Amino acid sequence: MMGKWGIDAAIFSLKCFIAAMLAMFVAFSIGLERPYWAFLTAYIISGPFAGAVVSRASIRLIGTLAGAAFSVLVVPLFVHAPVILVSVMACWLALCVFVSLLDRTPTSYIFALAGYTAGLIVWPTVQAPDHIFDVASLRAQEIAIGITCSALVHAVVLPRSGAQFLMGRIADILADAERWSRDTLQPAPDPSVDAERRRLAQDITELHQFATHLPFETNRPAPRIRVIRALEDNLAALMPLGAAIADRIAFLSGDRGLAPAVDRLIADARAWVADPGGDPAIVEETGQQLIDRCAALEPVIDGNSDWHAMMELSLIARLSGLIEAHVNCRLLHAQLASATRKPVSPRIPALLEGTGARPLNRDVAGAVRVASGAALTVIIGCTLWIGSGWHDGGTFVMLASVFPALFGALDNGLAPVVGFLKGTAISVVLGAAYAFAILPSIDGFPEMVAALAPPLLVLGSMLSNPRYMGLALPALLGLGSPFIVSEQFGVDIGPGVPANFATFMNSQVAMMAAILFAAVMMRIMQTAGIEHAIRRNLRAGWTDIADHSDNWARPDIKGWIARMLDRQALLEPRLAAMGKSAGEPLYDILRDLRTGVAIGELRALRRDAAIAPRAALADVLGRIGAFYRRLVPHRTPQSDPALLHAIDEALRQSVASGAPDVRRRGVLALITLRRTMFADAAPFAGRQENRP
Repeated sequence: MMGKWGIDAAIFSLKCFIAAMLAMFVAFSIGLERPYWAFLTAYIISGPFAGAVVSRASIRLIGTLAGAAFSVLVVPLFVHAPVILVSVMACWLALCVFVSLLDRTPTSYIFALAGYTAGLIVWPTVQAPDHIFDVASLRAQEIAIGITCSALVHAVVLPRSGAQFLMGRIADILADAERWSRDTLQPAPDPSVDAERRRLAQDITELHQFATHLPFETNRPAPRIRVIRALEDNLAALMPLGAAIADRIAFLSGDRGLAPAVDRLIADARAWVADPGGDPAIVEETGQQLIDRCAALEPVIDGNSDWHAMMELSLIARLSGLIEAHVNCRLLHAQLASATRKPVSPRIPALLEGTGARPLNRDVAGAVRVASGAALTVIIGCTLWIGSGWHDGGTFVMLASVFPALFGALDNGLAPVVGFLKGTAISVVLGAAYAFAILPSIDGFPEMVAALAPPLLVLGSMLSNPRYMGLALPALLGLGSPFIVSEQFGVDIGPGVPANFATFMNSQVAMMAAILFAAVMMRIMQTAGIEHAIRRNLRAGWTDIADHSDNWARPDIKGWIARMLDRQALLEPRLAAMGKSAGEPLYDILRDLRTGVAIGELRALRRDAAIAPRAALADVLGRIGAFYRRLVPHRTPQSDPALLHAIDEALRQSVASGAPDVRRRGVLALITLRRTMFADAAPFAGRQENRP
C-alpha cells in the first residue's frame, strides 16, 4: 500500500469512490433496495495495484459463492435443531479457518471468506429460514456487483502496474543482496550488517506472495512467475553461501593467512559484485571468468591434506557458488525486464527447469488452535444469544465470528480488533448523522453521491495508508450500513424491522458487543502468545532437520532452503517483539539452514557415489537427526562429542577415497557441518595417528 499522503492516495481514494458509487447505481438499477454489500465490497477489495484488485476480486467471488452455497444447504436441514445447526456452523468456520492458515498464500482468503460468509448469511436469517435462499442469492449478487465494479474501475482508470512495482522491488532487493555479499567478502565484515542481511528472508517471502497476483495484470505484460520463482531460489542460496564464506575467511585469516592468489580472487569477486556490468552477456562472461578462476585455484584434497587446505577448498568452492548465484540473479532480472520471452542467456531454460510452488512452513498446531478459537466463539456467542433471548443476537454472533477468521492467526490479534473498535465508534457517529439527519433531506441518487463524497474520499485516502487502515475500514462499514445505502429512506430494512433510530442503535450496540466479545475470546485463546509461536517455529525446523537426515530419497535442497527461509521470515518479527535477536544461538534458523544444506549434500553423495563411505555418512546423518530431536526451545543444547567424532571419521574416510569427486563433495559437506555445529572445536586432525 501507499505509505504517504499525496497524489497516489488521492487517486486511489477517488477510484474507490467511483467504484462504490457505480456498484450502488448498478444495484439500484436492477431493483436491489439495500445493496450495502455491493458498496462495501467495492471498498474491501480495493488496492493500489490493478492486477491485485482483479486477483482479490476472483478470490472473493469464489469464497462468497462457497459460503452462500453452504448456508443454503445447511439451514433447511438443521433449522429445527438449533444445537446441531450451531455445531455445524462452528465446525464449518473452524474447518475453513484451519485450511486458510495452512494455505499461506493470497488464495487462502477463499477459505476464510467461505467460513465467515456463511455466518453473515445464516445468523441474521435463521429466524426466517424460508428466506435463506433469497438472502444468500441477494448477498452473492451484491458482492458480485461490488467485485465487478471495483475490478473494472481499478483496471481501467489510471491503472497502477503491480508488475512495475515488483520490478522496482526486485531491483532494490538485488542491490541489497549485492551490498551484503560485498560486506561478506571484506577481510573484516561489519557485524551490524548481519541483522540487516537476515531481512532477505522476508524479502523473498514478499516476492513470493506478490507474484501470485501477476497473472491478473491488465496494463502491461506480466513477468513470468517461473522466472520469479527461479530468482527466489537463487536469492535464497546467497544466505548459506555468504555465511560459509565469511566463516572460512575469518578462520583462514587467523590461521596462516589467505594465499595471495586467493586474496586477489576475493578482491576481484568483491569488485565484480559491486559492478558486474549492465549487459547480460557481459555479466555472464565476467562471472564465468571468476568461476573458472575458482576452479583453477581449488586445492586437490587427499589423505595428506591438512585442515587449512580443506578450509581453503571450502572457501573457494562456496565463493564459486556465490558468484554463480549472483550471475543467475542478474540474468533472471534481465529476463523479467525483457519485452519478450526469448531467453536473454542460454542459462535461462536450465534455471527455469523444475521451478514450481515454493514450499512454505505449515504450522498445524497453530492452525488447530486458531480454528478451535473460532469454533468456540460461535458456540459461546450462540449460547449467550439463545440464553438471553436477545433480539439482535444474530447480528452479534454474525460479527463476532468474523474477527477470529480474519485476525486469529496474528500473534497479537487483539491489536487490530481494538483498532476496529475505535473505528466502529467513529462509524456510529457518522452513520447516525447520515442516516437520520443528512440523507433523509436529499432527493435522488446524484445528491446522495454528493453528500457521501466528503467522508468517503477522506476515508479512502486513510484506507491507502497502513497506519490508518484499521480506523478507516470500520468507519466505511458504518457508512455502508443498510440504514444509509438504501433506495428509499425510512422503509423497513427487513420484515418487521423498522428503519428507525432505536433499530440503528440496537444494531450498533450488537456490533460493539461483538467486537468486545471477539477481543475477549482471542485474548483467552492467545494466552500462550508469541513465546508459544516461537517454540512451534523452532520445533518445526528441528523436526524437519531430523526427518531430513533420516530420509533416503533424493534431497530437494532448494525446497529445504525455501522452507527454512520462510520460517526465518516468520520468526524474526516475533523475536523482535520479544526483544531478542535472530542471531542468538538458540534462535539462529540460518545456522540450521546451513546444517540442512550440508545434510542434503551428504544424502546426494550417499546416493550418487558407489564408492562413498556410506556407513560413515549414515552414522553422521543418524546422529544429527538424534541431536536435533533432543533439542528443547529456550534451553542451551548439550554438546555432542560423539557427533563431532563421527563427522571427523567421515572426513578421514572421504579424503582417503580414491574418487576425486567423492573427496571434494564429502569434504565440502562435512566441513559445513563441522563449522556450523562445532565452530569452537579444535581444527580437524587429518591423519589417523594425529587423532586426539
